[in-house]
Amino acid sequence: MKKLTLPISDEEIRDLKVGETVLLSGVMMTGRDAVHKWMNDAFIAKKKEPTADDLAVYEAIKPILDGGIIYHCGPVVSGVESGDYKFIAAGPTTSIREEPYQADVMKHFNLKGVIGKGGMAGKTLQGCQDTPAVYFHAIGGAASLIAQSVQEVLCVHKLDFGVPEAMWVIDVKDFPVVVTMDSHGGSQHNVVEGKSEEVLAGLMQK
Repeated sequence: MKKLTLPISDEEIRDLKVGETVLLSGVMMTGRDAVHKWMNDAFIAKKKEPTADDLAVYEAIKPILDGGIIYHCGPVVSGVESGDYKFIAAGPTTSIREEPYQADVMKHFNLKGVIGKGGMAGKTLQGCQDTPAVYFHAIGGAASLIAQSVQEVLCVHKLDFGVPEAMWVIDVKDFPVVVTMDSHGGSQHNVVEGKSEEVLAGLMQK
C-alpha cells in the first residue's frame, strides 16, 4: 500500500497502476454535478460571464486543485447553521455523471486525481493519460468510515448550491482508495465490463 501526500507530482501519478491501494493525506475538495457544470460553463467553455463571487471562488480553489484531487461526494455535514462544520458521512457519488466535464476540468486545473465510485468512460480515461491523472475508487457503503479520515473541514464554497453540491475543502489523513483508472490507459472498469459482456453472451447462447 502506498501513501501519498497532496499535492501530488506527475511522477507519483505515473508510478501508479491499476489495482494499487493508496492512502491519501492532505487538502482536497469535494465537487459533484453542480460544481462541474459551474466550472465548465463559467471558466472552461465560457458559456456565461462569471460573477464577482465566481471569480473569487475560482481564485480560492485553483491552488487547492493544482496537483490536487476532487472528490465526487455529497457529504452529510453537521454544524451547517453554526459554521462549526463536521463530516458525519462522506461516501462517494457515482462518477459517470461527470463524464462530459471531467477531462476538461482535470486539464484546466491540473488535477492529479478524481475520487468516486463506479468508474468513468473513455473521455476521462484519455484525460488521465494527457494530464496526467488517475481515477481513485472509494468504497461505496462506507460513508461513516471514510468520514473518519476527514481531520478538519477548512472551508466551504458555493454553499448556495446546497450541502451535497457545495465545494467542501477538507484536510484528510490516510483516506483509503484503489486506483482503477491509471495514466497509462489502464481501466479496471473496462476489464470488468468486457468480462461481463462475455458472460452475458454465453448465457444468451444457452
